[in-house]
Amino acid sequence: MNLVTLLPFIVLIGAMFLMTRSAKKKQQAAAQMRDQMTPGTGVRTIGGMYATVKEVGDDTVTLEVAPGVHAIYAKNAIGAVLEDAEYNRIVHGVGHDEPTDTPVVPDDASSLTEAPKTDLAKDGDESPKLDLGKKDASDEDASENAPGDEPKDGKADGEAGAK
Repeated sequence: MNLVTLLPFIVLIGAMFLMTRSAKKKQQAAAQMRDQMTPGTGVRTIGGMYATVKEVGDDTVTLEVAPGVHAIYAKNAIGAVLEDAEYNRIVHGVGHDEPTDTPVVPDDASSLTEAPKTDLAKDGDESPKLDLGKKDASDEDASENAPGDEPKDGKADGEAGAK
């Protein structure tokens, strides 16, 4: 056979060998990491839950997910075995003294809707008035009943249709 026709098959077999080898290395590293679990170790499951190892079996591990609450998980469900300092920092907030740039959000929205604390009243005025383009009720009555003005819709009082 021709070497040119065999070359693609050789490259494909070599690539498959390298992929399976790297996958086996990852599996071995994960198994080794899971073997490091001992009671009292902090872990993170593949679902993202943080817990403390209480008991390690052959294929399962008992985790304390809350004080006094135990759950049994498959060993394969453990995504990471954490250092004590990292586990305490994440779960208990221990060692989280550095300031953050996150803005503080108030518990209620009252601080977002309060009027500004500026004095809008002038000397002699008892309360500030803002012109928001609205008419007072007395202004509307006067403009509607003005003599010689027709209603805007062309209807007179009491008529159902237009003139």
